Amino acid sequence: MTLYGVGLGPGEADLVTVRGKEVLEECDVVYSPGRLSRSVALEHVDESKIGDLDFPMTKDEEKLRAAWKEAAAEVAPKAREGDVAFVTLGDPNVYSTFGHLRRTIDAFHPDVELEIVPGVSAVTAFATAMGVEIEAGAGLSLREAANGASPTGPDRMILFKVTDAPATHEGLVAAGYEVTYGRRLFMEQGETLVTDDPTEIDERDYYTLAYAEKADLEIEQATAAFLDDGEGSTAASDESDANDDESSGGEPVADGGTVVSEEIAEGCAHGDCGGH
Repeated sequence: MTLYGVGLGPGEADLVTVRGKEVLEECDVVYSPGRLSRSVALEHVDESKIGDLDFPMTKDEEKLRAAWKEAAAEVAPKAREGDVAFVTLGDPNVYSTFGHLRRTIDAFHPDVELEIVPGVSAVTAFATAMGVEIEAGAGLSLREAANGASPTGPDRMILFKVTDAPATHEGLVAAGYEVTYGRRLFMEQGETLVTDDPTEIDERDYYTLAYAEKADLEIEQATAAFLDDGEGSTAASDESDANDDESSGGEPVADGGTVVSEEIAEGCAHGDCGGH
């Protein structure tokens, strides 16, 4: 008898992990905190298994605490009798509503067994969606940018909750960043958009991310040498050169070439993405 916190991934039903799918299918009840997570869960379980929980859209801490206590009181008895899941977009431990339920369960129902099933978060999926490579050794900071905030400092940042892109963009550009925005990445609900133009994404949407990188950032990668002067472009040419060396009695020469500076490619057109 266990309460599972199941990450559903960024929004597309087929990005739920195999483990997450198995848990959802095996659980007696699958609780959902909202419309979007409910729609993803319904791709894997029958609607008869879905249990909806009501959480008010408010910043009033007393009302929020009351709502979480009520949710815990609903979930805990079911988790004592059988297996129950609470689903959330992204990962249950990354900016997730599940954290509130877990803390409330710990406080008022400490006998309930808890287990986390991680999910793909848009915090990492954004790189694929935007055509960005975060190479080994690179630093990447996560920042919140709600209501036009434009945090600065790190060379690379992934910003979430970008609800006023034009205002955020103005501050980032002034600080020397190049910025690409992604809305509803890998989400089936709503239109997916990737753009470097903040005016295309000026309406408020909680599921908007931005990738900001210092414009003068130089990235040294050893494998960039393979692209220098067209060398090493095909395996066939490498093999041919090696054969020529052998037939002439010479030894193959390992030429590392010159390491060149590469910039991360941003904003590539893609199919879709989204989420967090």
